[in-house]
Amino acid sequence: MPNPCLRIWCNLQFPSPADQLLGSGVRPHQILPAINLQNSNLANGQPDPLLTTADIVFGQIDPDALLKTPSIKWIHLTTAGYERYDRPDFRVALQQRRTILTNSSAVYAEPCAQHILAMMLGLARQLPRSLHNQAADRAWPAAPIRASSHLLLGQTALIIGFGSIARRLADLLSPFHMTLSAVRRSPSGDEPIPTHALAELDRLLPSADHIINTLPGGPSTNQLVSASCFSLIKPSGIYYTVGRGSTTDQDALLSALRCHRIAAAFLDVTTPEPLPPDHPLWTTPNCYSTPHTAGGQRDEPLAVVQHFLDNLHRFTTNQPLRNRII
Repeated sequence: MPNPCLRIWCNLQFPSPADQLLGSGVRPHQILPAINLQNSNLANGQPDPLLTTADIVFGQIDPDALLKTPSIKWIHLTTAGYERYDRPDFRVALQQRRTILTNSSAVYAEPCAQHILAMMLGLARQLPRSLHNQAADRAWPAAPIRASSHLLLGQTALIIGFGSIARRLADLLSPFHMTLSAVRRSPSGDEPIPTHALAELDRLLPSADHIINTLPGGPSTNQLVSASCFSLIKPSGIYYTVGRGSTTDQDALLSALRCHRIAAAFLDVTTPEPLPPDHPLWTTPNCYSTPHTAGGQRDEPLAVVQHFLDNLHRFTTNQPLRNRII
C-alpha cells in the first residue's frame, strides 16, 4: 500500500539549491513552510499555527510547542546538538506517543573532525605563532619555532564523548599512530578505540597529550570538564572543545591557562555565544578560538537537506532512521 501524503513542517529558509532539492525530494509529500522562516539552524524556532497540521517537523522548534502537538510522528533536527530536547518530560512524552526524534549529527561529523585535526596539526607545527609573527613585527624566529614544533606521531589523545564526531576523528588520527582512547557515558563495546566509562576520566587525563571534548550540552554534562579535570592534565597537555560551551568550566580553564597548568586550549564553542569582545578568553595567552564554525562547510545546507531526505525515505519505507535519539 503506498504511503499517504505526509505534511512536513519546516521553519528554515534554505538557499536556492537546497530549497529546490527539498521541494523535489519530498514529493509526493507536502512542505508546510512556517510563517516565520529563519536563516540559522542555531536559532530557536518560534510558535507557528501550521505546526498543529503537520505529521513531520524538519528544523528547529521550541520543545514546549511540540509537547502541545501530539499529532507529530517524527521530529528531525537540523543540528547535531539537541540539549533543548534532552528533558525527562520531553523524552517521556515522545516515548508515550511513539514520536521519533532524530538529529543531523552525520552532517557535522566530517567537518568537525577535520576542524579538530587542523588545529591539532596547527598547534603542533606552531602555525598560530608564525601567523602572529607575520601580523606583528615580522621577525624571523626560525630557531625557537623549530625547537618548539612537534609531531603528532606517538602522542596520546583522549576523546571525551564518543558520537559521530569522535568516531570520525579517530579515523582521521589513525595514520598518525597515536595512542587513542575515549570516555563516554555508556560504552557499547563496538567502538574502534579503547572506550571507558565516564567515571574513568580522572584516571586517563594525566597521560593525555590532547584532550578533545565532543560532549553535547545538557544538565548531565554542564561544566563536566571542571577545575578538578584541569588540575590533572599534564603541563604540556592541550584542551580542545567542539561540543557545547556549557560542558567546560571556563573560569577553571582561564585559571589553568594563566597559571600554565596546561599548554594551550582551542575552543570552537563557548558560553555565551557570541563571546563578548571584552571576554578574557579572547586575550588569554595560548587560548585559540573559532566562532562555532567547526561544523561548517560550503555545501552545508545541501548536506542537511540530503540527510533529511535520506531519513524521509527510511521513514516511509519502515527502515531504521539514522541519528535517532528517541
